[in-house]
Amino acid sequence: MSTPAQIELWPAEKVAAQVPVLEASNGIHYAAWGETRVSEPDLERLVGAVPASLSAALNQRAYYFVPLAIADTGEVMVAPGYSVDLGDRAICHRNALFGSTEAVFLSTRLVEDRFGLAFEFFINVAHNFVEVAGVPESFSSLAWSQAEAQVRGETSQDAWETRRRAQDSRNGQKVIDERSRSSYYESAFSDALAVYMLSLAVDFDYHDLREREYPLLAAPALAERLRHVASLFPTNPGYEFQVLYRRKG
Repeated sequence: MSTPAQIELWPAEKVAAQVPVLEASNGIHYAAWGETRVSEPDLERLVGAVPASLSAALNQRAYYFVPLAIADTGEVMVAPGYSVDLGDRAICHRNALFGSTEAVFLSTRLVEDRFGLAFEFFINVAHNFVEVAGVPESFSSLAWSQAEAQVRGETSQDAWETRRRAQDSRNGQKVIDERSRSSYYESAFSDALAVYMLSLAVDFDYHDLREREYPLLAAPALAERLRHVASLFPTNPGYEFQVLYRRKG
């Protein structure tokens, strides 16, 4: 019985040396390589959703969309196509440093739809932005005011856990854990920024973001955060930000 031809893995550095990096109109650097199954117009639309006001902080980043980034190798390796075996060895993304450029290799074939790829891209962009620029003080104040008001839920497991630790009581007294509170601000802002960009690129139901381990943040509270993020980072031409509530009946 014949077996499928083995897919040869490529070092990420070799891919970066051969694939030209494009600069989108918003200043984001990106490239596509291999059988990504993502059309050029869809990729342009996805990358173009990142507000141009974020690009200065991402100037040293490049986002490579590849079929699979392999998880179980010391050197960052990527696959030009998909196989079940390689899919089992892959991870959503891997990072590599080439000189002064920090490259993020995103697996396009591990997700089943545009929503999954878009969210993976945007959460990376959001975290990369926070690493360089930090969290706007105005957002931190908003998120903390919601936490103190005991608004239900959060936007991710990390945000939920760091918020809980920041507000832990000791010996019956409320003591703020400043390290956890700082981590909470970073997680909550990264989440909100990612969801904001996701809403510009893809129509989705907020409950699609639900995970089992924590309660999802109440929709009005998330809407307040997203409107604040939108005021800080306006949309690019051709994109529109809306918060729509589903009506019953």
